[in-house]
Amino acid sequence: MDMTENLRPSGAHSTDQDPTSYPYASPSAYDGTAYSSATGGYPPPPPYAPTTGRRKAKRPVALLAAVAIAAGVIGGGTATLVGQFNGQDSAATGSGGAVNGTTVSQSSKGTVAGVAEAVSPAIVEIGAASSAGKSTGSGVVITEDGEIVTNNHVISGAQQIQVTLSTGKTYTADVVGTDPDKDLALIKLQGASGLKTATLGDSSKVKVGEEVVAIGSPEGLTGTVTSGIVSALDRDVTVAKDDSGSSGQGQDQGQGRQGGGQEWPFEFGGQQFNGDTGEETTTYKALQTDASLNPGNSGGALINMDGEIIGINSAMYAPSSSAAGSGSSAGSVGLGFAIPVNTLKADLDTLRAGNGS
Repeated sequence: MDMTENLRPSGAHSTDQDPTSYPYASPSAYDGTAYSSATGGYPPPPPYAPTTGRRKAKRPVALLAAVAIAAGVIGGGTATLVGQFNGQDSAATGSGGAVNGTTVSQSSKGTVAGVAEAVSPAIVEIGAASSAGKSTGSGVVITEDGEIVTNNHVISGAQQIQVTLSTGKTYTADVVGTDPDKDLALIKLQGASGLKTATLGDSSKVKVGEEVVAIGSPEGLTGTVTSGIVSALDRDVTVAKDDSGSSGQGQDQGQGRQGGGQEWPFEFGGQQFNGDTGEETTTYKALQTDASLNPGNSGGALINMDGEIIGINSAMYAPSSSAAGSGSSAGSVGLGFAIPVNTLKADLDTLRAGNGS
């Protein structure tokens, strides 16, 4: 038998016949009359039924997809806002003097506790001994092998420098370079390796009102954490260049131990605070903060809520309580000043070259 023979009974429809023979195949055939005149054709579907059915089936999926996309957009926007609020910027450290180190974990970002936990290991206590006595200041570790940034006035005139890490381990340090004009200095620990380091941020992005954290060793209390806000920008602060001043000059806490009762002296707005700055002075633009700073905080870190160093604490106003007959100085009243970190970053190469030391 011929396998190609058509065995369908007469009148049965064929699946391979010309689709144009069916009236409903043409859009114009949906007039309700074409089908009745057709023979052997499929009954036409209800008008637009297949299309309507497909839309009903897919509409929930499309709706869910739209919600998911909207959620993604909202989530991304929130993340961006949070990043901006916390000062998060991958390019913040920039180039030329950029230093990358420990930053706040994602789960602790934006909290004082998170900043303290992340950055405290990179803040050290500096003990400087000179012929005038001993002083205590702070510093910021910027390399794993022990490069530490501090104020020039903390180590000026020092004959021996001892540095204590947050772990309690002590090193002897050498002066690498100083810049009295910027009140900055770079020292290097002997035989150090694998140290926790801090990340230098971008002080040009700092805004008044931003939350900040200060870490240092006030009165020798290593790793003391205080917090506040940025109170003002670009304050002209004048400090002594070295230890030639007339009162506690050159040493952040040494003057107190020598009985002078004066904190590190500075000038602002034509007035002198905390004693005489002496003849050799320098003026720089400073960040002002109400985070509590006390003797020993000089050279320590002012940190944003993303764990980046935005300033090196350098001066504080401590009104004398001698009027009350104590002869000593009162504590912080929320007027502290820090050298912007961008000033430090621009000066790192000079400090590393040993200029001015």
